[in-house]
Amino acid sequence: MPTPSNAKSAKSAKPTTSRKPLLYGAVVVLAAGLLGFASYKATSPDDSSRDTAATPAAEVSADPGEGIYPELAELARRDADDKLAVGRANAPVVLIEYADFKCGYCGKFARDTEPELIEKYVKDGTLRIEWRNFPIFGEESENAARGAWAAGQQDRFWEFHRAAYAEGAKEKGFGKDRVKALAEEAGVKDLDRFMTDLDGKAAREAVAKDQEQAYGIGATSTPSFLINGRPIAGAQPEETFTQAIEAAAEQAKSTAGAGSDRDAGKGPDDDSGKASDK
Repeated sequence: MPTPSNAKSAKSAKPTTSRKPLLYGAVVVLAAGLLGFASYKATSPDDSSRDTAATPAAEVSADPGEGIYPELAELARRDADDKLAVGRANAPVVLIEYADFKCGYCGKFARDTEPELIEKYVKDGTLRIEWRNFPIFGEESENAARGAWAAGQQDRFWEFHRAAYAEGAKEKGFGKDRVKALAEEAGVKDLDRFMTDLDGKAAREAVAKDQEQAYGIGATSTPSFLINGRPIAGAQPEETFTQAIEAAAEQAKSTAGAGSDRDAGKGPDDDSGKASDK
């Protein structure tokens, strides 16, 4: 459970967007309970000194067959032009990640788990990862979020993501000069454009949109994830993600197979037969 000190720090970092009511009805209240329950480890921006391997970041069921909400699966954008996503737009499984660059456990996931998921599932076409900026730790979080978006406009989002989540990066802070340095490290070519985009209306609106979506499903801590509509809170062990991804892929395969069987079962008097005769 979150510690009192953690609750105080989370409250002091006020988001720039209001928390809207849950968007998808009573069923999402259950999902919100999962996303809202994350320990100090999952949310603290100063947790790097703790033993991250000893205990999972939040108590979430490891059974990938439980807690799947179709309403949440619909949040996947599947936009082939999304600069903040990796993987095929039509991949059977979409992992949506709500994260803050000042979050220590977001960094742990980015360094230890995400590369393995990309290597194993994104490269073979099974998985797509869609990033959502969810800055909850104040002004520097906002700077980093807008910087990530601005880097994406020059096709360097994932390089910026890697630089911002490198060991020791968050300890240096995310003031604007530091964010610019990260963009340079990430290979952003037009730094003047980057700085203009960083403070521009489009970046602010994009970040606010992601924040509102996160709050709308009941997420209050980072990192929070959805895997084909299944909420996962905190930087869980890699096995939790692999089990959820493989279960979602199997379910998608079964659903597609069932649809093919129904189509194959249509007789000459079905609408499909009539259409083929024309």
